[in-house]
Amino acid sequence: MSKFRAKILGTGKSLPNKILTNADLEKMVETSDEWIRTRTGIQERRIASREEATSDFAAAAAREALADANIKPEDIDAIFVCTCTPDMVFPSVSCLVQAALGARNAACMDISAACSGFIYGLACVKSFIESGTYKKILLIGVDTLSKITNWEDRSTCVLFGDGAGAAVLSAEEGESGILSVHTASDGSKANILKVPGGGSRQPISKEVLEEKSHTIQMDGSEVYKLAVTKMVEASQKALDLAGMKAEDLTWIIPHQANLRIIESVAKRLKVPADKVFVNVQKYGNMSAATTIIALDEAQREKKLKRGDLVELVAFGAGLTWGAAVIRW
Repeated sequence: MSKFRAKILGTGKSLPNKILTNADLEKMVETSDEWIRTRTGIQERRIASREEATSDFAAAAAREALADANIKPEDIDAIFVCTCTPDMVFPSVSCLVQAALGARNAACMDISAACSGFIYGLACVKSFIESGTYKKILLIGVDTLSKITNWEDRSTCVLFGDGAGAAVLSAEEGESGILSVHTASDGSKANILKVPGGGSRQPISKEVLEEKSHTIQMDGSEVYKLAVTKMVEASQKALDLAGMKAEDLTWIIPHQANLRIIESVAKRLKVPADKVFVNVQKYGNMSAATTIIALDEAQREKKLKRGDLVELVAFGAGLTWGAAVIRW
């Protein structure tokens, strides 16, 4: 057993300037502010411009996290970027971020687990640091889902937004750091949340573009049902691995996809509302960026103090899900 833990030294975030409100969406599709708020809790979301790409937000969030941690880019041993909306098929977003930061000593890797991406990233960071492979890792959760959203589909276009969050993690002795991570998947249910076009199965073509199969397709009711079940399951398993219980938590930071899902998960875990961090109303579902942006905001709002127990939990396409327990 390693004497080192992966400890978060600093966090950061980056968001597009453009705000798309529910009132704006009322002018685009047949929907209403009341319908969106009642079913999702979302009031507005951030949308990247045509010129802005995933790596732009990833690099900006990374710079903020490095400054918060007081770490130089050249001191980073590895950069992991969790995303399902890369700038291009290759090179990886992590390599583009490395170049933007001047982090010349870092190995680079992208992680694709959709909305669960940052949790999967934490699992990788924990393993690499505890094994002694790397000492300092930059972990970024970032997505620009607006780029793959069908803005004519009222059932999905109201849900998504863009953003990036980053954390610098270091091999440190002591009680603080990642205590446990649980991850799981079920590929047999891949069809309920997917972007079928644009890959090797359906390469970009005139037909793909006309049918909009290069955009998000979702069976909302199935996703909702499974998200609640699996996030509760993952939360409990990660707590068990850490030797903790739900009542020990100072904060739970769930994936910010839908307020009703968040409330259902908290209720089943018997976690009171004042221990659940929520910002879905401001940003909507930013996929891999949601949990790390929420963690960054909790930290900057001085809601976290040394010794606090925090759990991050998420569910996404794949299907993938997972949770991580962190001693602050």
